[in-house]
Amino acid sequence: MACKSAKCKCDTEFMAPMNALWEIYGGIGDKADIVSIAWERENGKVYRYDLPVPQRLDPKASKQVSYVVERIAKFIVWSAGGWKLYLSGPDAIVKPVAKAYTPKGARAFDYDFFTSIYGRPVETVVVPAAKMPEFNEKPAAVKTVADGCRIGFDLGASDFKISALNKGKVVFSKEFPWDPRNNADPEYHYSKLTAGLKEAAAALPRVDAIGGSTAGTLVGQKMGIASLFRAIKEKNPSKFETAQNMFFRIEKDWGVPFAIYNDGDVTALAGMITMGKKGILGVAMGSSEAVGYVDMKGRMTGRISELAFAPVDFNPAAPRCEWSGDAGVGAMAFSQQAVNWLAEKYGFKFPKSMPLPERLKVVQAAMEKGDEKALKVYIQIGRFLAHAIPWYNEFYDYENMMILGRVTSGLGGEVILETAKAMLKDVYPEWAEKIDIFMPDEKARRLGQSVAAAQIPVIKKR
Repeated sequence: MACKSAKCKCDTEFMAPMNALWEIYGGIGDKADIVSIAWERENGKVYRYDLPVPQRLDPKASKQVSYVVERIAKFIVWSAGGWKLYLSGPDAIVKPVAKAYTPKGARAFDYDFFTSIYGRPVETVVVPAAKMPEFNEKPAAVKTVADGCRIGFDLGASDFKISALNKGKVVFSKEFPWDPRNNADPEYHYSKLTAGLKEAAAALPRVDAIGGSTAGTLVGQKMGIASLFRAIKEKNPSKFETAQNMFFRIEKDWGVPFAIYNDGDVTALAGMITMGKKGILGVAMGSSEAVGYVDMKGRMTGRISELAFAPVDFNPAAPRCEWSGDAGVGAMAFSQQAVNWLAEKYGFKFPKSMPLPERLKVVQAAMEKGDEKALKVYIQIGRFLAHAIPWYNEFYDYENMMILGRVTSGLGGEVILETAKAMLKDVYPEWAEKIDIFMPDEKARRLGQSVAAAQIPVIKKR
């Protein structure tokens, strides 16, 4: 699939999602069928996407369009979440997609993941157009406040940070190392977080509210499958529900207003607080890809936004995620995993036993020394980002993209940012005018997710 611009300098191996849509749109002519995809999730929320497709497709073309439709269906469920997939359109296009989201289908990982999150089997139905549910999201306005004595925490894969605020002033801030991904007992996670909260509470005269930010998926305050609890899910499954309900336990322990949000959403919220911008899509490139969103009215949508598993490269031969087994997902373009496979592709040699965070440090050090192989790594991630920006905008209405995370530290981050801006202007000029790509300023970095999270709960008036 060729890029829209003849001036595009992207790798020919990378098949940009928007190019796939342009090819479909280009073949429509005067008449079109409509393929509709919708995922229903909690509280009657529905995310729906309608795709015009050419009529009277031959079998080969139908197969190609069906592939694109499946990629859209997958993006939606990892963006919004869902337990029931509705499809409407020509059978040759939609029936293979419906088959994929079954226990033994191509998307069995996704089926199992969302069955576990929602506690009910994922359903897939093909229905007439008239039976398709309408788009229905219920965004929630979040007004951050800094009154009283507050604690905020931010749970990451290698450490968690806790901050304490007294009338808006940070009086305690500390990072606590931990290893949640390799501990199969949920008491480990609970006791570590509780100990940190108690240490923060000691810096306050009292605790009026607690707000949290966490990696992983959330349905309300219930944790879904997340890398933080992966060892529990795989090695101690009988205790997984206990792990999922950890935040309810924390709330009960403290007996104060409590709120927990996806770490990506809190990152976007921090950007809104410090920069006064709305319509922010925050993309954190760390151990995986974490994404958060504040809409054009400054509201949170309650989507899971786990774009680490959402398709961003349509090339079936793209690198595969070792967890989900799927090719071309976000984690393989915007994380330490992306740095690793690109670095090896461009000639870096790592000991097999070296973990990804250490490999990232090697590439970062090489970048600081002007190494050409390291430069190629960051340029390629910038190219991936440029292609992703209009694709992400198909599903998120935003005007600001904030990139952050350890992958964006140092000179490499500057190269990612400038490459994305330049390529966007060159290949997608209409998007270059619409989307502002930036990294958080020093004020936003100082605020941090733990401090932003602390400001979310509403303290009840005495």
